[in-house]
Amino acid sequence: MTHFASLPDREQEDGAVLIINGRSVEEKKTSTGESLMKGTFILTMAGLVVKVIGSLNWIFVSRVLGGEGIGLYQMAFPIYFFALSVSTAGVPVAISIITAERVAIKDIFGARRVFRISMGLMLFTGLLFSLLTYEGAGWLIEYHLIRDPRAYYSVVVLAPAIFFVTLLASSRGYLQGWQRMTPTAVSQIVEQIFRVISMVVLASLFLPWGLEYAAAGASFGACAGAVTGLLVLVYYHWRLDRDIHRDFTAEELAPRPEEYKISAWAIIRRIFQLALPVSAASIMLPVVSNLDLIIVPQRLEVAGYTVHQATELFGYLTGMAVPLINLSTLITASLAVSIIPALSEARALENKRRLYEQTAASVRISNFVCFPAFVVVCVLATPISSLIYSAPGAGPAVWACSFSIVLLGLHQVSTGILQGLGHPSIPMVTMFLAAVAKVALNWILTAEPSLGILGAAFATAADMGVAAVINMVFIYKYTGYSMEWGHLLKVIGASMVMATAVKFFYDFSLTAWELDTVSTFGATFMGCGVYIAVMLFIGGIREADMERVPMIGPISIRFLRRIGVFKETP
Repeated sequence: MTHFASLPDREQEDGAVLIINGRSVEEKKTSTGESLMKGTFILTMAGLVVKVIGSLNWIFVSRVLGGEGIGLYQMAFPIYFFALSVSTAGVPVAISIITAERVAIKDIFGARRVFRISMGLMLFTGLLFSLLTYEGAGWLIEYHLIRDPRAYYSVVVLAPAIFFVTLLASSRGYLQGWQRMTPTAVSQIVEQIFRVISMVVLASLFLPWGLEYAAAGASFGACAGAVTGLLVLVYYHWRLDRDIHRDFTAEELAPRPEEYKISAWAIIRRIFQLALPVSAASIMLPVVSNLDLIIVPQRLEVAGYTVHQATELFGYLTGMAVPLINLSTLITASLAVSIIPALSEARALENKRRLYEQTAASVRISNFVCFPAFVVVCVLATPISSLIYSAPGAGPAVWACSFSIVLLGLHQVSTGILQGLGHPSIPMVTMFLAAVAKVALNWILTAEPSLGILGAAFATAADMGVAAVINMVFIYKYTGYSMEWGHLLKVIGASMVMATAVKFFYDFSLTAWELDTVSTFGATFMGCGVYIAVMLFIGGIREADMERVPMIGPISIRFLRRIGVFKETP
């Protein structure tokens, strides 16, 4: 196996700098795309904004619909998500991969042709599943798959949303293939804003007609958001076409002779070859969640809990701890999206060095951001549960789930790496193996009276760990990259110092001021400051690392040079 870290240095290209095993190399940035770190930063910020808007949305909609109306709304959405998952079927990831491959070899006509064919495919599948959802709404009520007949109207109005969201996802995949993450970010924010406004306004307008009509009005917000998000992407497609004609020659824009030999069916077949494993992996998540629903409460009862207690503990785990863990890995989830087209481009160019560099940078970023997130959630599990959920009883479940943060981040990034390397079936298999391990551990650990819900949380961590480790084995096989243990030890050491600082500051400030909110936020910010300071002191963060951070990177470098942390460059 060739280890590309030992390859000789190469000339620098335009772009940001990476640090691999203590030496600086370049991160490629195309004339029409964005760097890996910039794309990750943009998607992360958009994700935060979308989550904040979504949280505010539930406050307003809950006030309008109440518990019963929210129940009607929630009865329709599983049908919508299932139809949407089947209709998209991982196609956006496939489009992103194929587009990046074509762009890398400057086959612009081929990239555009892939988009036209994929959009035709999505038009058909989106329309098909919209019609099936519309026509099947009555059947779902008739056969009591949806227990409350009043949810019929919510299912019906969600049908057109499937069509538009399918087109939206496909369009985002094409733009991501050009390594443009800004269109995805902006369209997500606009989509969420219009969705929320439509939900609140329509629910309020239709409430006098009856609760079922109000819930349907709220459900229609998904369609309104998708249409506006799609209009935003139309603008970004126009900008991309303008940049393409500016940056590429007529020869690069013209069809290549071999392009005529590739049929539309061959392209569709390639799309499905890449998309189906991604789709199967995504469908596995709700399947595992449903298994949790069956196993965890039952095994808690075996451990000695009453039905009421088991239900409450299950709610702590799935409704409070798991969403908090997912929020903690928002950066790595964005990184996993950004890395796919970046690696697809390098693979198409047969640039083994860049494959290694991008892989190494992604894993290092994952460890760098996930370890401090783990420290905060682990040390402040109960205060955070009280602050966010007003449920200090969720503290133990949050504490146990915190160990999943590092493993989930690594799993997300390693999955994106393997997809970018053209091996989407491997994450699907590893997720299946990890799910089997989780089910077995859930059955065994949750029934232990000394563990209870902690056993289910540890099983979740093991699930992510098994998948991440197997993914990393295959990443080593295809790129020669293995974990940089020196950097990892620095991250772990800085995290241990951070944990001490967080615990000390929280206890001290709580005793001094008796304000739990101030103590929690103060300890979090203090801990992050200590973590970064220790990483700078021990060489875990270098100037070249900071150069890669959009916006705040250059400002931080100037400040650190001024205080002597980094040396001034002549």
